[in-house]
Amino acid sequence: MTFCRVSRVLCGLLVLAAGAVPAAEDYVSPGFIEGARVIDAERLIELATSLDGLVIIDSRIVEDRGEGYIEGSRHLVDRDMNCESLAALLPAKSTPVVFYCNGINCDRSDKAVVIALGCGYTAIHWFRGGIEEWREKNYPLMQ
Repeated sequence: MTFCRVSRVLCGLLVLAAGAVPAAEDYVSPGFIEGARVIDAERLIELATSLDGLVIIDSRIVEDRGEGYIEGSRHLVDRDMNCESLAALLPAKSTPVVFYCNGINCDRSDKAVVIALGCGYTAIHWFRGGIEEWREKNYPLMQ
């Protein structure tokens, strides 16, 4: 545990490699991931309207995306994410990017953030509350 406090990114990668993810109903995403900025829905809207070149990535599975997604988001499931697939969506390591999934009980955006950090991306924003927070605030979803 002490090691994980020292390097959350490395521990995240170890968890991904080992497949040691708690059951979905027990999982709560960490409050932060070192190297990423945690944002809320309002900050996502601010970034989307003020940052040229912002890429929003929906890390959820196809079935979840089919229930609605944030306008302008690109779909890249965490299990299909790697440095090559990110490079196809993010033209530079400094491209601003937001990752989201279903909410704090979903680990897909956590994994995506850790992968992006490992690939060397530097302008990472994590919408930790995800679709759950977006819906609670009655923001529109695309179908």
